[in-house]
Amino acid sequence: MSNRVANVTGTALLTDQYELTMISAAIKAGRADRRCVFEVFARRLPDGRRYGVVAGTGRVLDALERFRFSDDDITALREIVDADTLAWLADYRFSGEVDGYREGELYFPGSPVLTVRGGFAEAVILETVILSILNHDSAIASAAARMVSAAAGRPIIEMGSRRTHEQAAVAAARAAYIAGLSATSNVEAARTYGVPSAGTAAHAFTLSFATPDGSDEKAAFAAQIDALGVDTTLLVDTYDITRGVANAIAVAGPELGAVRIDSGDLGVLARQVRAQLDDLGAPNTKIVVSGDLDEYAIASLRAEPVDTYGVGTSLVTGSGAPTAGMVYKLVEVDGIPVAKRSSHKESHGGAKRALRAARETGTIVEEIIVTGAGASGAGPVDGLGSLDVRDLQIPLVRGGRVVDDVPTLTDARDHLARGLVSLPWEGLGLSHGDPAIGTRYVTRPEK
Repeated sequence: MSNRVANVTGTALLTDQYELTMISAAIKAGRADRRCVFEVFARRLPDGRRYGVVAGTGRVLDALERFRFSDDDITALREIVDADTLAWLADYRFSGEVDGYREGELYFPGSPVLTVRGGFAEAVILETVILSILNHDSAIASAAARMVSAAAGRPIIEMGSRRTHEQAAVAAARAAYIAGLSATSNVEAARTYGVPSAGTAAHAFTLSFATPDGSDEKAAFAAQIDALGVDTTLLVDTYDITRGVANAIAVAGPELGAVRIDSGDLGVLARQVRAQLDDLGAPNTKIVVSGDLDEYAIASLRAEPVDTYGVGTSLVTGSGAPTAGMVYKLVEVDGIPVAKRSSHKESHGGAKRALRAARETGTIVEEIIVTGAGASGAGPVDGLGSLDVRDLQIPLVRGGRVVDDVPTLTDARDHLARGLVSLPWEGLGLSHGDPAIGTRYVTRPEK
């Protein structure tokens, strides 16, 4: 399954104007080509979160390949920047290097999830498009991963397209699939990224069969089954749910695939419907529940006879944390570490190496961020004893070109599933607390 999509639409104007004015000033000052290192990281996790999930890397790489200024783009910028800058933009091609955490990797405060190396101008101009993608997709994937953990193995369908921007919906479906959701209702996400799709009918379909003599729920169910087969899911709470279940089995028979409940006290109704289905001789008919579910609601239904969850609004809005809070900061200029000292916005200067230490059992215990002149070395870090240690960043772009072996969407999904198992058990809880593991900074001098 591919993690990126070819698209002829350019991405160069998906930026803030200050990127362009900085480039203009840097060109005039003769500083546009100074070799720089920028890093993407989050200073903290959203309130109540114990870990974050990196998502959107594949979309960043796609955006980078399409980051070109067309003739129309240049025309649109003529009143914003000068002629020298316009000429520079017209010839823009990123020629640097990008390393980063793979998609599906867990991250914590300070984790350098993406490192961009290049000339100042060619790298600074990427800030906005990189952050807009990573902040959105990582927020969605982080929320979705909590929902998957709460569901304890039961499948979840993403169905939030009607609750967000039309393009954000496609990205959200992709990010949710990385996190472990089983399918999406979004057809464009299915076409573009190969995410499995799912969907049957809304209340409007049942209501459309109304007659002067009243509702005809059976006729609606019969029409749906005729079109989609007996394995479909019938929405049974348009009118009276008990009658709806009875009508569903009367029309479909005991081999009906599933019924969906979209309102009311879902736990109570699920028990009621399960008992009714069993009494009607349909023990294999599954129960799907939906209706403003989030990770807490899913966890509260864990003991109920629910087979599948449908999640919409909460998922596509990050379940209260619609952004991952990542920033894009300059950390090195011509080999010289630089860092912000602003209150509450401090950063650690210099390019970094990120490591994660785990016990022999696989449980991760610490993230180590190596700084200093020797940070780029691949040697061991002192003080880790018998812990297993792995580097977190992988090559993504070399010489301005995306590397051939970038992990796929399926790779990212599998990697996250393994990563969640490696968390300390308390890190998977929904209660507030510190990050699941600590981050330690180690300074390595040049040898």
